[in-house]
Amino acid sequence: MQSFHSPNATLNHLHDVVLEDVQRRRIASHVNPLSRHARKVFSQGDEDGITLEIVRRLGIASSGTFAEFGVGNGLENNTLVLASLGWTGFWVGGEALSFEIPAGSRFRYFRQWLSLDNIVQSMRHGLSELGAAAADVISLDLDGNDLHLIGALLASGVAPKLFIAEYNAKFPPPIQFSVRYDPTHTWNGDDYMGASLSALASLFSNHNYKLVCCNPLTGSNAFFVHRDFAELFADVPAEIEVLYEEPRYHVHRTYSHPTSAKTVRMFLE
Repeated sequence: MQSFHSPNATLNHLHDVVLEDVQRRRIASHVNPLSRHARKVFSQGDEDGITLEIVRRLGIASSGTFAEFGVGNGLENNTLVLASLGWTGFWVGGEALSFEIPAGSRFRYFRQWLSLDNIVQSMRHGLSELGAAAADVISLDLDGNDLHLIGALLASGVAPKLFIAEYNAKFPPPIQFSVRYDPTHTWNGDDYMGASLSALASLFSNHNYKLVCCNPLTGSNAFFVHRDFAELFADVPAEIEVLYEEPRYHVHRTYSHPTSAKTVRMFLE
């Protein structure tokens, strides 16, 4: 049976094709070598490819422990790709997951509203439940008090090899911006959320971390590596103005097939 597409649908498709080509070319020639690895597996944007290249350089790609704070329904986040490699880990978030955690899993989920009163204890509890001494990779994306809670974790002695943090890309370097701490904060979709890249970079620098990348597709997440491993990233530009990615939230769209809860459960067994 012959099918017809509306002019608007055809134009939207052509727009996506052209936009994807432009983005691929931009990423392939990116000045930051880490950005050239950007791709999506389970992340919201193209963070997964960057994560995989960083843990490869760190020598921990085949085994490690992760912790992620703020994971939505569990089908799209920054550490699921590590679970698919066989890592152990835990998540903390405010939503119910879209799947049941398999019995005997090497993974834990704790449903909890996070604040300065419980973030450090939540970290310690998660590691204790796994029988792990420390996390190799931490990701945090709470759309609000991010800077304050990251600061509390780092001040407590938490020191992962890699820390992934969402940043508010509306505010480019050198703007220092963060929401004021409010334990009841919820994001209403405007620009009053999280912290700017410069604010995060200042905090992480004070705790011996180096900014190595921002995801190039949407400009949503920043990657900080502990300076003990800085020599592994000597090819990465040092200037924050070069590493900063402006917000391109409009290019975010579905890649390939949606993630199935069955797929996630399989990787968490």
